[in-house]
Amino acid sequence: MPPESTQQAVTYPSLFLLVVLGSLVPVVPTGALVSGAAVVALHQSAPAPALAAVLAVGAAAAFLGDITLYWLGRRGVDSESGSRWLERLREHAPPRRLGQAQDRLREHGIAVLVVSRLVPAGRIPVMLACLLGRMRTRQFVRGDLPACLVWAVTYQLIGLLGGSLFPEPWEGVVAAVALTVLISAAPAVWRRLRPSGPG
Repeated sequence: MPPESTQQAVTYPSLFLLVVLGSLVPVVPTGALVSGAAVVALHQSAPAPALAAVLAVGAAAAFLGDITLYWLGRRGVDSESGSRWLERLREHAPPRRLGQAQDRLREHGIAVLVVSRLVPAGRIPVMLACLLGRMRTRQFVRGDLPACLVWAVTYQLIGLLGGSLFPEPWEGVVAAVALTVLISAAPAVWRRLRPSGPG
């Protein structure tokens, strides 16, 4: 097994790049990445600084990815040449979810950004609602910064839960990733199994 300093030199930049990528391309399981990195940090000889680094790297990467995606989306709203980015966002936001996001944004303002980061598949519809509502980038930043921090803390706690249940790091990583996937899939499964209303 490589020394801890080598593991950290590989883990933190990899985590940063993958979370940024996952924020830009919503198919990479960024929550599972943070949870898995938290498990590895928990098993370090000095877990507190390692966990703090995972939290900081995860939150910063999520924030950078969100801001970049929002900037690209603003170009799509404001110009013809950037419209393809807006269309890509629309592909990940069904009309019903987009309508709900717009309603919640009108009612609760930027606080919705925090919730959207924690709800599976909730981030893109809310971001698109912000774009179509022409929310200024500065206002989006004020809401997205705490949203990314809360998101990183939440998935780190999931990693700590998985890591504390097993003596071996790899077992904790598997448990944390499985728990993250289960949480992410639960709303979609619930919607499929829930009986539809009379009609």
